[in-house]
Amino acid sequence: MRKRISIDQLKIGMKVEKLDRSWLATPFLRHRFTITSSVQIAQLHASGVQQLEVDADDACQNSDGYAPAMPAEAETSQPISSTPELEPVAIPFAEELPAAKQVYTAAKLVVQRAMEDVRMGRALNMEAVSEVVENMADSILRSPDALTSLTRLKNFDEYTFFHSVNTSALALSVGKHLGYERVPLLQLGTGMLLHDIGKTLIPIEILNKPGRYEAHEFEIMKQHVLRGAEILSSTTGLTDMFLKPTLEHHERVDGTGYPHHRSKIDLSQFGLIAAVVDIYDAVTSDRCYHKGKTPHDTLQFLYQLGTQGHVDGTLVQQFVQVVGVYPVGSCVSLSTGETAIVKQFNHQAPIRPLVVLVTDETGHRRSTPVDFDLATQFCEPEQTIVSILDPSVLGINPRTYLDKEAA
Repeated sequence: MRKRISIDQLKIGMKVEKLDRSWLATPFLRHRFTITSSVQIAQLHASGVQQLEVDADDACQNSDGYAPAMPAEAETSQPISSTPELEPVAIPFAEELPAAKQVYTAAKLVVQRAMEDVRMGRALNMEAVSEVVENMADSILRSPDALTSLTRLKNFDEYTFFHSVNTSALALSVGKHLGYERVPLLQLGTGMLLHDIGKTLIPIEILNKPGRYEAHEFEIMKQHVLRGAEILSSTTGLTDMFLKPTLEHHERVDGTGYPHHRSKIDLSQFGLIAAVVDIYDAVTSDRCYHKGKTPHDTLQFLYQLGTQGHVDGTLVQQFVQVVGVYPVGSCVSLSTGETAIVKQFNHQAPIRPLVVLVTDETGHRRSTPVDFDLATQFCEPEQTIVSILDPSVLGINPRTYLDKEAA
């Protein structure tokens, strides 16, 4: 059973079940944890917590009214400021992929529900959002490429949901690559997962319009940024850092973006990352007004934007190191004449990824596709990637080969 108490009644040994505000406003990763020190109580005070729910059995035990502190190994949460969580143990790509698929599916559902809540005038379920972002971050910390390999997943009819999950996963991977600690990593991932929440308040006929926007329509469309920021700023516990991806993903380093035309000196790193991953996923997606570009072509497009001063060029180079020169799902031609689909990025040999051989040397489809690691060849001459192909032109669907394990 739970008992509701005021913060002044909280004592060491009590097991906290729920706070009266989002965990994101506190230095704790979860609502459920046992109070083991007066420092934790002070942190909750400082975070503005006034009411909380505790385990009634714990609250009523012994003459002092409080149970002894639980051993450290039984804790479900520790304050980030004093005892950071250990980084998950690294595991191989193939071992992590099934868990990454589950996390991806869960994240897509959480985004879908969050947007429905906003449409219906309900409060965002930040516990669900924070939990799924934690799971996404843990997946990337265990194996940096498994979850990001799934960002190739697209669905024309549910673009906004897939886009939100994809950009969050990509931003988390960039954050890990840049050495972010857990707290800013979770802030970045949460901000990106919700960066398009304002689109729920844009008329559907404008969101799904085929073709270019008229000037007045584009002005309405641009409102999704500030509308999203309003939604998040009214969500208990979300600090300014969580709002950066929403506010700045359409800003450009040369000041040509919107809504505030800020230049690089006024943009956060969260905003700079948000711009790159937002463009990458949007350009690689089929939309009602354009056919998605190949991942490789999109990276070249981003590189051009970097050299032109629209996005942070240095960050684009870091992004390429995250997704690979030939991102997962790329269709490539090998020096032998075979056609292949890139299955896994090789960080030690970026131009020699693991691929799935789709055709033989004569161009005929293989009855059984074959995995081939271009980085571990034992015959001469070694096979190399010689060109990027458009799979749609060849009638090839990369998902047919990459998702066969999930069938």
